[in-house]
Amino acid sequence: MSPIANMLVQIKNAQSAHKPDFVVQFSQMKKAIADVLLGEGFLTSVEKKMRKTKKAELPVLHVGLKYGSRNEAGTEISEGVIRGIKLVSKPSRRMYASAKDIKPVMGGFGMAVLSTSRGVMSGKEARKQNIGGELLFEIW
Repeated sequence: MSPIANMLVQIKNAQSAHKPDFVVQFSQMKKAIADVLLGEGFLTSVEKKMRKTKKAELPVLHVGLKYGSRNEAGTEISEGVIRGIKLVSKPSRRMYASAKDIKPVMGGFGMAVLSTSRGVMSGKEARKQNIGGELLFEIW
């Protein structure tokens, strides 16, 4: 499984278990993806920490999940901000998109995340800068 897909599955699982945060092994790509999600309001915090093991200290990424409250008939329900994630580009089949091919996700309620020559960014930012790249995943 790819490291990016693993991180996205961890996000979904931690949120479905109503965890406030989770820890994933550190990489520059995962940090860049988490920073984009933080900037778009899907996460509350992203922090690089060192975790001690028996033999060495390893870098990990400590990610805080965001929850919103919804009022239904007078009851407060804490619900995760992330409703769904769809992996678009997979190790077996990479998907690339030019700036004009990047479409809004869920009618503008979601976003696409791309890996471009200028770094990892949201689909909206890539359209604004008129650059394309590898379409990693969609989130809503």
